[in-house]
Amino acid sequence: MLPHLPKQFNAVVTGANGGIGNAILQRLLSSSQPGHIIAVSRSPLGLQHDKITSVVADLTTSIGRHTLAEAAGDRPVHLLVNTIGMFHGSDLHIQPEKRLEQLSEEAFMRVMQVNAMTPVMLLAALKPCLQGKHPCIIASLSARVGSITDNGYGGWYSYRASKAAHNMLMKTAAIEIARLNKQAIVLCLHPGTTDTLLSKPFQARVPSDKLFTAEYVADRLLEVMAQRTPEETGSFWDWAGEPIEW
Repeated sequence: MLPHLPKQFNAVVTGANGGIGNAILQRLLSSSQPGHIIAVSRSPLGLQHDKITSVVADLTTSIGRHTLAEAAGDRPVHLLVNTIGMFHGSDLHIQPEKRLEQLSEEAFMRVMQVNAMTPVMLLAALKPCLQGKHPCIIASLSARVGSITDNGYGGWYSYRASKAAHNMLMKTAAIEIARLNKQAIVLCLHPGTTDTLLSKPFQARVPSDKLFTAEYVADRLLEVMAQRTPEETGSFWDWAGEPIEW
């Protein structure tokens, strides 16, 4: 499954009740390679398995991250997959902005908190489990619209900015973690447009062949992870295994 990692590896999957997070969790459970999986979600996980430790926590808060760190303990984490993200939300009436006058300071800060700050604070909380000499893959979901080079259409100010910030934070963390664990691979991954609640209000204009199932995306992302090496830490890839410019 993931040749860089050992047999019976320890994994953490965040957003385990979400579309992509749950699909990745199911894919890991279908393999004999993982030994123990900490599945983190804001609501109780609707799945029981002897390999799973379910942690109910809001990782956008320090209390939630502390809860996860306690569950992880001092065991090495070989695989960390972060699928937490926000594109729209009923709280603060968050929607992707099309014009400057639609920007809201409160909504902007919330999107930045979820998409940029939370992933890097997650790494800080689990740092003792990531450093060392063990093989390690850290994958956090990004988006192609976070690429400054690729931005030819404008709009979506908060989401674009938050994913660009996410990428910079992951790139910076990759440099630090490489000093602490030479076998670590930190990746930003673009899943494509996936049939989940995050994309639901915006699917009407997506061609059917460009709207992917969560199961397909999970398989593709795990394949992309499987192909990477420590020399590629701090890089940005799409679901098809193609690099994305920053």
